[in-house]
Amino acid sequence: MTQRFLILEDGSSYPGEGFGAGATTTGELVFNTSMLGYQEIVTNQIYHNQIIVFSQPTIGSIGITHDSYESILPTAKGMVVRDVSDISKNRQRSLSLDQFLKQHNIPGISGIDTRHLIRQIQKNGTMKGSIVDVDDDHAFDQLHATVLTNQQVAQVATPVPYPNPNSGYNVVVVDFGLKHGILRQLSRRKCNVTVLPWNTDAQSIISLDPDGVILSTGPGSPLDLPESVLEMIRTIQERIPLFAIGLGHELFALANGAEVTALPVAHHGASHPIRKIITNEIIYALEGQEFVVDGESVDRDRLITTYRDLIDSSIQGLRHRDYPAFSVQFFPDGAPGPNDSVDLFDEFIEIMGTREGLHG
Repeated sequence: MTQRFLILEDGSSYPGEGFGAGATTTGELVFNTSMLGYQEIVTNQIYHNQIIVFSQPTIGSIGITHDSYESILPTAKGMVVRDVSDISKNRQRSLSLDQFLKQHNIPGISGIDTRHLIRQIQKNGTMKGSIVDVDDDHAFDQLHATVLTNQQVAQVATPVPYPNPNSGYNVVVVDFGLKHGILRQLSRRKCNVTVLPWNTDAQSIISLDPDGVILSTGPGSPLDLPESVLEMIRTIQERIPLFAIGLGHELFALANGAEVTALPVAHHGASHPIRKIITNEIIYALEGQEFVVDGESVDRDRLITTYRDLIDSSIQGLRHRDYPAFSVQFFPDGAPGPNDSVDLFDEFIEIMGTREGLHG
């Protein structure tokens, strides 16, 4: 390993040892508190253009496995860890994290005091950072001059439709930065899936005669997407059962008159406590959230709040009063876990079955 530096736009510098690709990179710094699932995290498209700081002290011991990808081509800008481990002795045939990052040109840096770094992020909010070879004035000038794109969805979502065939309900997934865990859950329920680009219009979706529509997770701000996306959602929710997740949830809220604001510090981590309001049940879920629905802006004649965060009371789920449409902010697909909320996919199947019965 060679010495490298993590530099931040507040002027701080963290020396460490490089692993993965030797590229210089710049991205938005976020931290993730999950204890497990680093492969699912780094391949999740919500981390497009971001450098991920892991609070778990040691990362890398289980290598890379074929069934833990959340996208084929990860687009995270970097990883920051306290210690990076080689593959454990009983997994010698696995690809190591170092090899995996080299393959995808993603740099990593270890030997960082991640506890101190995370406190800095919590104190200062969202910051840009760079992984560089030398922390000189030129490196900081380059960091400050770098403008991060607000076109993340267009850069990671599929540009063309593609199928994920099966024999059950016909489901359209609108891809805003699709997490493969969603496809796995639909496959387990034998759904015949068609994945469409994020900017597909409502009539093109309706022409496929779907039994249900899912709005996927994705990176970036919902406020950067055009009004045409909200128009699509308004049309679809009136006609077809709709399930929105993550970024899709935020867009569903906007389409129904609510407002969405940026969190001062993003929520990224597993086992986050959330209350299911109708039953008062506590579930634990995986979150990857940088924006939140403003509770004061929710039209209660139109939307019902179904889930709330137990830490900050933020809205984590919504349901339409008049249409078979609902959403959650968290990730219910259980990749990497926990699995407390996978039954939301069963609920979606039940809604499609009810609608089929009404129109059959």
